[in-house]
Amino acid sequence: MFYRRKYYNIKSVFVEKFNEHFNKTNLPNQLKHGARLIGRWMRENENDTVEIFAIWEYDSYEDYIEIETKVRGDSAHVQRIIRWYDDNGGREHIYNKYILEVRNEVLACTINK
Repeated sequence: MFYRRKYYNIKSVFVEKFNEHFNKTNLPNQLKHGARLIGRWMRENENDTVEIFAIWEYDSYEDYIEIETKVRGDSAHVQRIIRWYDDNGGREHIYNKYILEVRNEVLACTINK
């Protein structure tokens, strides 16, 4: 198995829009192409920001690459993403004002099998 963590640190005022976008746009497309969501959580920070992260599971790293290629190559999905950015002031505006950090991290298992 291959696991990854997608992590965001965003401004609190943007959480509702961000979570709605995930649930309506990103999650269905990921699932459609074979990604498996283990869970998605958030934690408020004291500085008016929120950490949001999801844990995803794949059969292998190669499957992850194949699924991500399909996700990013889905033209209808890409258009929904572009529209969402445009409706919220543009990609650059969102990343300058609301999304402070993004990380896509590989998780390593520590259990001996």
